[in-house]
Amino acid sequence: MVETRGRTGRKPGPADKKGSARSARMDRFSKPPTIRSAVQRSGIAAVVFVAAMILIVKQTVAASIALGGFVLLFYVPLSYYTDLFFYRRRQAKDLEQGKR
Repeated sequence: MVETRGRTGRKPGPADKKGSARSARMDRFSKPPTIRSAVQRSGIAAVVFVAAMILIVKQTVAASIALGGFVLLFYVPLSYYTDLFFYRRRQAKDLEQGKR
């Protein structure tokens, strides 16, 4: 049996090239931020925070969850407004470059 290295199928088209991954990432950055995405990101951060408090700092579970709730309430607006800041900055940059 002879095995060939690399791609053996059809030649990659324009959609298969690495540039499409970059454009997909840029498209994701051009969407306005949502509260839902901020809540999801903050929820993950709060869970990691609670786990770190329990495992590393050796806090009680009740105290860690209470502090995690505070962290969640603090992180949601922080995350949303940070995303909004970067979204507006990107929109201004795109407008300045004439992309829109």
